[in-house]
Amino acid sequence: MKRYRIALYPGDGIGPEVLDASLPVLEAAAERAGGFAFEFVRFPWGADYYFEHGRTAPEDFLEVLRPFDAIYLGALGDPGRIPDHITLDPLMRMRQGFDQYACLRPCRLFRGVPSPLARPGDIDLVVVRENSEGEYSICGGRVRRDEPEEVAIQTAVHSRRGVERILRFGFELARTRRRQLTMITKSNALRYGMVLWDEVLEALRPEYADVEADRMHIDAAAMDFVRRPARFDVVVASNLFGDILSDLAGAIIGGLGLAPSANINPPRRCPSMFEPVHGSAPDIAGRGIANPVTQILSGATMLEWLGEAVAAGMIRRAVDEALASGARTPDLGGRLTTVQMAEAVRRCVKEGC
Repeated sequence: MKRYRIALYPGDGIGPEVLDASLPVLEAAAERAGGFAFEFVRFPWGADYYFEHGRTAPEDFLEVLRPFDAIYLGALGDPGRIPDHITLDPLMRMRQGFDQYACLRPCRLFRGVPSPLARPGDIDLVVVRENSEGEYSICGGRVRRDEPEEVAIQTAVHSRRGVERILRFGFELARTRRRQLTMITKSNALRYGMVLWDEVLEALRPEYADVEADRMHIDAAAMDFVRRPARFDVVVASNLFGDILSDLAGAIIGGLGLAPSANINPPRRCPSMFEPVHGSAPDIAGRGIANPVTQILSGATMLEWLGEAVAAGMIRRAVDEALASGARTPDLGGRLTTVQMAEAVRRCVKEGC
């Protein structure tokens, strides 16, 4: 029997609550699919660790995580006590240190979840976000701090290698779906980095003649995510644009409680990481009302990446059935607790809903 070693990084706020609630769902899928099991190893990193050790994770935490098959992350952040750039630093270091350059954020409108924009089935897209460079590159600085003349410079970094590999990843993904790819640009204003994206798309287009490819400016794409979301299949974007569009995509399917995320190292030389899109929501932490579905769906994506597509499909169908039957947490207009919602999904997995 295969045994997958999974590093659990519960994080802060509602992170531990939703992660812990999702684990029985993963185990139920493994039991029903058969042929594999999990070995979960939990790490106490995050805001509380910071106050005890002066840092949110050990200096060598990347080497600690490297041998694992995958990293299952809760949510990071404790803005009332620690600045976000400190609590989120391990996340950025994992993405870049493990070269998790493809961030997958699928968004699908489930049955039973109301949307002002579409009917179930009309929204089924994946935002593929370049995750290793772009606007989130740590490139820049500040001079004359705290003075009226202070200047901050933040430089976006776009390499031909980085753009080409994320576009190839998007094209290959589109071949498994509806064979449509939309690249997000802003080359009418950002004449260096975004023009490079345009040029690389045109260079690759002949190799993927079986995929219908187009490009849209970020402002037009944001409008069409709301106006006609059904036109999108695979959306490839730079780090910042992908971040914004995937949050918008989460909103149009019912909220970020339904939006999973995967940080993928496609060559599989390093572990990939799976997390919810939502933040740590400290305002509701400890109340037991957070929606665990995005964490559960992130777990399904992890299973699929590990090669357990059957188990992943079980979880996704169970989520769909649970939501369609009326199981909902308060963010979706329901009354279930975090644990009760996860249990509704686990029961569907176990019973083969």
